Amino acid sequence: MKLYFATGNPGKLREAREILGPSYEVLSPLDAGVEGEAEETGSTFIENSLLKAKFLFDRLGEGCFADDSGLEVDALGGAPGIYSARYASDHNFADNIDRLLSELEKIYGPSSDEDVFPGAARFRCVTTLILPDGVPHYFEGTVEGRIARRRHGDGGFGYDPVFVPDAFPDRTIAELPEDVKNGISHRGVALRKMAEWLAV
Repeated sequence: MKLYFATGNPGKLREAREILGPSYEVLSPLDAGVEGEAEETGSTFIENSLLKAKFLFDRLGEGCFADDSGLEVDALGGAPGIYSARYASDHNFADNIDRLLSELEKIYGPSSDEDVFPGAARFRCVTTLILPDGVPHYFEGTVEGRIARRRHGDGGFGYDPVFVPDAFPDRTIAELPEDVKNGISHRGVALRKMAEWLAV
């Protein structure tokens, strides 16, 4: 099955192809000659995911999907949330991570004997699928964890170097092999739910 993924992020595109596997031909908007992207004016992951999927569907009329995802930190009231990619500066995750760690140090104090901050955090992803009938379908995935006080690892992207998943409490996601990351990630959970639904 051919599906268009409304993303310009090569990391997300690569992950989606690996997670969905050979049964799906996952293409980018540029593969169809579609330029530009939806303005993320929604106030929730669902709203922004739908905006992005509908933007692409309105131009192609073919099966497409989009996701909106972000990091929620309980101690910060769920921030950065839908603003994860532009928490400090737009898509500059070095700056975004610096701000995240700074905000948490204001709450918990500077470095201590602990490698991670004590509060809970999670990555959340909402994927919206629109098939040629134009009806949107939603799939959500989360992965629980905590925030490391310092960056570790060079894999993945975004906040991966400071997110320690509960399933691997001694490593950040950036230190995990890509297949292991995809097995537990919020995007992996959401996309597998979508693939299971499509297979019914």
